[in-house]
Amino acid sequence: MTTFLDLGLQEPITRALIDLGYQKPTVIQEKAIPQIISSDTDLKAFAQTGTGKTAAFSLPIIELADQTNSNVQAIILSPTRELAVQIGKNIEDFSKYLPNLKVATVYGGSNIDEQIRKLKRGVQIVVGTPGRTVDLINRRALKLGNVKWLVLDEADEMLNMGFKDELDKVLDATPETKQTLLFSATFPREVESIARNYMTQPVEITSGEKNSGSDNVSHEYYLVSERTRYQALKRIADLNTDIYAIIFCRTRRETQEVSDKLIQDGYSADALHGDLSQNQRDSVMGKFRKKTIKILVATDVAARGIDVNDLTHVINHKLPDQIENYNHRSGRTGRAGSKGISIALVSKKEQGRLRSIERIIKKKFVHTAVPTGKEILKNQLFHLIDTVNTTEVNQKEIADFLPAIYEKLEGLSREELIQKFVSKEFNTFLSYYESAADLNDLSSNRDSSRRGASNENMTRFFINIGRKDKLNPARLIGLINDQNIGNKVEIGAIDILDTFSFFELDKNFEAATLDAFQANSPDFEGRGVNIEITKKREGGGGRKRGGGGGRRSFGGGDRKSGGGSFGRRRSSEGSSNSGERRSSRSSSSRSSDRPDRATKDKNTGGFGRRRRER
Repeated sequence: MTTFLDLGLQEPITRALIDLGYQKPTVIQEKAIPQIISSDTDLKAFAQTGTGKTAAFSLPIIELADQTNSNVQAIILSPTRELAVQIGKNIEDFSKYLPNLKVATVYGGSNIDEQIRKLKRGVQIVVGTPGRTVDLINRRALKLGNVKWLVLDEADEMLNMGFKDELDKVLDATPETKQTLLFSATFPREVESIARNYMTQPVEITSGEKNSGSDNVSHEYYLVSERTRYQALKRIADLNTDIYAIIFCRTRRETQEVSDKLIQDGYSADALHGDLSQNQRDSVMGKFRKKTIKILVATDVAARGIDVNDLTHVINHKLPDQIENYNHRSGRTGRAGSKGISIALVSKKEQGRLRSIERIIKKKFVHTAVPTGKEILKNQLFHLIDTVNTTEVNQKEIADFLPAIYEKLEGLSREELIQKFVSKEFNTFLSYYESAADLNDLSSNRDSSRRGASNENMTRFFINIGRKDKLNPARLIGLINDQNIGNKVEIGAIDILDTFSFFELDKNFEAATLDAFQANSPDFEGRGVNIEITKKREGGGGRKRGGGGGRRSFGGGDRKSGGGSFGRRRSSEGSSNSGERRSSRSSSSRSSDRPDRATKDKNTGGFGRRRRER
């Protein structure tokens, strides 16, 4: 077996690698490290995401760098702050037994004066984003006249982000004698152009076919409509009880909206995109690595710095604009020898794009049906049982309470005890999925992206309480059920806004709903509750929020969402158009804080949405 010592690395470096758990070099490391150490020829290297590219170029640089010389000897360019930070941290870990080797990581969004002070103290290796690197060059704080190695990592993404001018300026600041090392997971024409223009007869190495996908990743696709896309996403998350995933979106806005919905629906999720400050991004990534957050919703650019080895899934909420980016996305899972699943949610119109991706990654997508409510219930129930079965019992701590507990439960048989236990933990989940629609029947799911899309069998109501009254979908469902409107009245889309909300009910219960709320005069958090019927403005109303779709059945009586081991509240699978006017019929007089025309709340957040720094 080839070891890192066999590749020509000195003992302090290999000792650090052993401490980090590196057992043997990957294919790209085994090819690149000896090549860089033994030759000053430029290198063009292809390596799939997750195959150890960072170590492939940084280890030989650490080996060859002159620790007695405090001038900058290597400049490593990366497209994003996250990736630059990750590379810098890796180099520090690799060189921990080389105390005289210093690395500085420079990027926008962080204190430039502090970065300048670190450069003045002397560093051999600089890792930076193109914009901040050029800024420091212009300020004459970063001098690259003695650079021996220039590394372009994720060169394709740097071009996609419009960094060509910055690359030109950095290259102009480096000597012609430098060795240029270009690493990329995909090699579109633009990257080949960099190789032609900036490299001299480069050696080319690969750790697999160019642009092909990893063998450790399987590829699945689910057919959805715009109305069912978010519902399908939630069902995938619910089916996979141990999910640890990245959901990729195309825009910052889409990323924040999907994250907000997931948080509002009780999932352990957060967003990562360019509108967040560096501190916010660091906080989100710290939580994700510790698995405090189990689902990360991210843009392609922001996710380039994510280095997590045990992701179970990558989910493409929508396919990337540039199909080459699919390879970058799917490469976030199936790392370090583990298996992973890459999922694409596609409409019928988008289905043809899968063929183009298949040609690039040289892998086939498997069509998978959107999970049914029954499948999800089965998985969740047995996951609950397995969790209970493996729970350790602290006999010492509970011993004093057991006699009283046994006495309270002595009238229950073993079967009754199990049934009650499962029901206590499972009723909320059961009520959510017991009448869930089949999302695979796209003919019954009309596309909500069309203006004015609506269900003629539902009546839409305005209610004068909202998020500021601590209302959420589960509590609204409970409030409706408390009015005893009728047996199994069907509840449709729910839209919770700041000071008021909307909900849909079966139109057959329209009069009964108004009468029940008027007769009962309910209050919520000390505030009187008023409802009115709303109607769409002519011309189609406002733009839809993402999500939408199937309805749920709830019986009369108390079916409020309770706590439970799942720790999730389920909002209705849908939302509705804004821009509505209410009819004159009302359960009571108009509330003073109610606007004449209901418009969609701009703050679509869930629990304490983070303020974004512009």
